[in-house]
Amino acid sequence: MISNDFINSAKPGNYRTRREKTKMNTIRRATANDIPGLLKLLVQVDMVHHKGRPDIFKGPATKYNAKELIEIIKDYSTPIFVCVDDESNVLGHAFCIHKQILDNSVLTDIKTLYIDDICVDENCRGRGIGRSLYNHVIAYAKEQGFYNVTLNVWSCNPEAMAFYESLGLKPQKVGMELIL
Repeated sequence: MISNDFINSAKPGNYRTRREKTKMNTIRRATANDIPGLLKLLVQVDMVHHKGRPDIFKGPATKYNAKELIEIIKDYSTPIFVCVDDESNVLGHAFCIHKQILDNSVLTDIKTLYIDDICVDENCRGRGIGRSLYNHVIAYAKEQGFYNVTLNVWSCNPEAMAFYESLGLKPQKVGMELIL
């Protein structure tokens, strides 16, 4: 069960607007104008996964289409943060989801901010954009009173695993499989 207080905390006005500058770049909430750039990055994410696991990921594809992105952008419980340059080109994104389970017989009632997807354009990597996006997500999570920030990473993406570990993230659980 999701608490109404949790839903209401995600509404406009409850989050101080923050536009962070990073070397002439700005980190802000995504708008509909960012959708072409988001779709470009989502293809890049898919291709990284497709190269590592072509048995699972079709490639080239996106996990969201433009219509779905509009709905995600409008929903304050699924913030998308983008890093844009002075010409509003999307250099990176962080898709987030507010999560909370209440009254569970085993789990505590903590608020989690889940990073559903984080990506920096392959032509812009190594410039601190990913670290800046992550730091922006952490600041947002703290302001909103989240207990933790989580994400999933595919084992076929060791660069991402190393990056997340460099940010201080630690494994929470491990998914395992046996291909038959």
